[in-house]
Amino acid sequence: MTNLVIRTLDTSDAHLFDALPDPLGASEAHRTTVHRPDWKRVALRDGRVVARGAWWGGPDDAEPMLVNWFDVAEGEEEAGAELLRSAPWQVELEFNLPAGWRENPAVRPAADTAFAAARAAGYDLLVERYMYRWTPECGLPERPGRLVFTPEPDDAVFFDALRRIHSATLDAHALKAIKEGGLDQAAQEELDFFRWCPSPREWWQVARTQQGEPVGIHIPARNQTAPIIGFIGVLPEHRGHGYAYDLLVECTHFLVEQGAEFISGATDQGNFPMAANFAKAGHPVVRERIDFHLPSASAQEG
Repeated sequence: MTNLVIRTLDTSDAHLFDALPDPLGASEAHRTTVHRPDWKRVALRDGRVVARGAWWGGPDDAEPMLVNWFDVAEGEEEAGAELLRSAPWQVELEFNLPAGWRENPAVRPAADTAFAAARAAGYDLLVERYMYRWTPECGLPERPGRLVFTPEPDDAVFFDALRRIHSATLDAHALKAIKEGGLDQAAQEELDFFRWCPSPREWWQVARTQQGEPVGIHIPARNQTAPIIGFIGVLPEHRGHGYAYDLLVECTHFLVEQGAEFISGATDQGNFPMAANFAKAGHPVVRERIDFHLPSASAQEG
């Protein structure tokens, strides 16, 4: 097999990124995503692109947060692995795939090839997630009216709530953070993300019973591309009453009141209660996200 050439792109050769077919539908998934040309890399064999990756981060970030576009030509798993291994940024890798991709003969083989390349580069599967997209055609769910929602300016209140919520969580990213650095790290990572989002801090809300007892929190947000259901969390002592649904409905209403014409959301596929709440609130699954991480990098950071 001929030698492999790995290239980081710039504005002069950015067109090379589009030379590979798009069997995973990444162009549709990232139609509003802005990728920097110099955070794109390709692997070429005999001048032909056989693997590509696009790293992504916020407009003010010095380094990318993750790889969110990664394709590998059939039989070129090692080229894809080398593209990831040789990158200056060793970060999480995510695939944003069509819903029901496993049953799609046009998508499944390409996904399996890309997954094999990721594993050869040292990545392990972290979690599979459902991706939701609410639009006005879905209908706005009626507010249950059981809880009172108010803004809370003190980050310490949210930090404490996040620690308590994550003490009994099903979320894979939170569990990973807890394993690496305990509940404090898991809570701080959440706060750091929502501080990173361009949406106003004033949107964060605490939910209380009619008697004033805190029940949980919800964080409506806007990331770099869309309004999002940022966080829904019920304190452990108040679980079992269906309050997560109330929080999700309020978060949806709040974003609509801020002018959202669509709302993105996500939950781990293993989080059956939250998936059921999204379905009940009229948020349809539109895609599935597969998250890979580098266990060795996590161990070193921890």
